Amino acid sequence: MNIKLIGGPSVVMTNTESHHAYFAWPTIARLQNGKICVGASGYRVEHICPFGKGVLVFSDDNGETYTKPVPVFDTVLDDRDVGLTVFGESGLIATSFNNTLEFQRENMPQTQECFDYINSISSEAEAEALGINFRISKDCGKTFGRIYKSPVSSPHGPTVLNDGTVLWVGRRLGVHNHIEAHVINTETGEMTLRGELGIYKHEEFKEIYFYEPHAIQLSDGKIICHLRAENADETIFTLYQTESLDNGVTWSKPKQIIRDDSGAPGHLYMHSSGTLISTFSHRKRPYGIWAVFSEDNGETWSDESVLHYGKDTDDLGYPSTIELPNGDLITAFYTRENDYVPALIMQQKWSIEK
Repeated sequence: MNIKLIGGPSVVMTNTESHHAYFAWPTIARLQNGKICVGASGYRVEHICPFGKGVLVFSDDNGETYTKPVPVFDTVLDDRDVGLTVFGESGLIATSFNNTLEFQRENMPQTQECFDYINSISSEAEAEALGINFRISKDCGKTFGRIYKSPVSSPHGPTVLNDGTVLWVGRRLGVHNHIEAHVINTETGEMTLRGELGIYKHEEFKEIYFYEPHAIQLSDGKIICHLRAENADETIFTLYQTESLDNGVTWSKPKQIIRDDSGAPGHLYMHSSGTLISTFSHRKRPYGIWAVFSEDNGETWSDESVLHYGKDTDDLGYPSTIELPNGDLITAFYTRENDYVPALIMQQKWSIEK
C-alpha cells in the first residue's frame, strides 16, 4: 500500500500564551453536519498534572482552520483522553477518565502550584468526579447533557454498530486484562454488559498487559478490535486483534498483527475504497505515527507506513483518522519537539494510492 502525504503537519490545538500549554490524547470525528470535531485533554502543564480539561475544537472547512478549544469535561480532577463517537442523525458522545488525588500527588510535577491545587480538593469532591465519564450531545456537539459514569475506558470511545447500537469496548479501570463490551442507551446513559474478552483466562498472556482497545464493525457484521499490548520491560509494545461475529457477545482469542516493537494503541477506520486502516504511534527511534492496512477485512495486514516522523521524545501518539468528502484522510495525533516543551495536537492530511 502506498500513501501520499498532503502538505506537512499542521497545528490543531495549543496554548502558547500560558504554561498550561500541554495538549494530548486526541480523537477526531466527522460530524453529521459536515464539520470536523477534535477532542483532547488540554490546558495542562505536563503529561500527568491536576489541571487537565477535556476540550473540543471544530472546523467547518475540512480541517483548514479550527476554533479555539472549549471544555466538555472540567471536573476537579485531571480529565484525560477525550474519545468521540458520532451516532444517529445528530448525536455525539464524548468520553474521558481521570485519576485519584493520590496518583496525581505521586506522579505530577512537584511544584507549589500543583500541590496548592491538589490540597484544595475535598475527598467528597474527588469521589463525585472520579471515574470514567461520558456526555451525550444531540445537536452535533453544540450542547451536552450531564456526565454519566462508565465501567470501562478506551482512549477513542465507543463504536456504532450497523444496527445503530452504540457498543463501548473498554478496559475496566485498574483491572488487569479485563476487557468488556457494553451497550450504551443514548437516551438514559445506562450501560449494559454484552460480552467480555476473557484475556485473563489465557496462560500465555499472563505477562502481557492489554488495554486501550478500539473496535469497528464491518459491513458483513464482523467486529474487529485492536488492543494495546505491552510487557513490563517494554520489549513488547504492539497491537493484538480480536473479533466478534455476534455483535460483541463473544470474542476470538487475540492474535498479534504487527511486530513486537511497532507501537500502539490502534484506531480503526474503514475508507470508502474498502481499505481498513489502523493508525498508532511508534515509540522507539525513529519516533512517529504509523499506519497499517488491510484489503481483506482484517484477515491480513500490510507492513507499516509512516504518516509522521516524531522529534526527540517518545511522548507522542494516540492517532485517529477520518475521511474527507474527496476521499483524502486526516489523522490527528499529539506530539512534542522534546521533553522540555509542551505537547500539542497536530494533524496530517494524506491519501491512499493503490
